[in-house]
Amino acid sequence: MPEMSPGIGEVILRDPFTNKKAWDMVASEQASVLLRNKQLILAVEPGTSVASLRRDMSFGNFYVELTARIGLCRADDTYGLLIRSMGNSFYRFNLTCNGLITVERIKSGERLTLLEPTASGDVPLGPPGEVQIGIWAVGGEMRLFLNGRYQFSVFEKTFPSGAFGVFVHSKGDTPVTITFSDLSVYEVEYIAPTRTPGP
Repeated sequence: MPEMSPGIGEVILRDPFTNKKAWDMVASEQASVLLRNKQLILAVEPGTSVASLRRDMSFGNFYVELTARIGLCRADDTYGLLIRSMGNSFYRFNLTCNGLITVERIKSGERLTLLEPTASGDVPLGPPGEVQIGIWAVGGEMRLFLNGRYQFSVFEKTFPSGAFGVFVHSKGDTPVTITFSDLSVYEVEYIAPTRTPGP
């Protein structure tokens, strides 16, 4: 199997989740985002979603990884990572608590599915699961890794760069709580090989 995450270099951001000004904080009866013990904790009531973005830095080509720990989550409830976010446009990598992965492009509120629901044995089936999420992104190619294992690639080049974020979504009648920690972003220097035309 070829090297699936080539060109990873120096760390360009290591976020210990201690700066409340770096992330969107939320406090309401339906949803909350808070920092505690070097963790970013997202919690929502049934049927609600919430996201938190780190808006102070924009990234184009990168490898990002962070750890998600499941507190409350079941069935179709989702959580995951937003990348290349600009305003209300971004790519969303969704993990569900029944072991599926999907990827979507959200462009000014319009949703386009880039990867139909796909099963992965690396997605925890509810609490007290934990998973390390990694995304390698260069140009229009984005590769997902879970616990260091390559899952798939998607190709979509609408958004060349943007901010990172995390989200949770309760799709059922129970609350969801997910804790994120250990965010690291690495530079990637990689030029995709060009295909030579055939005879």
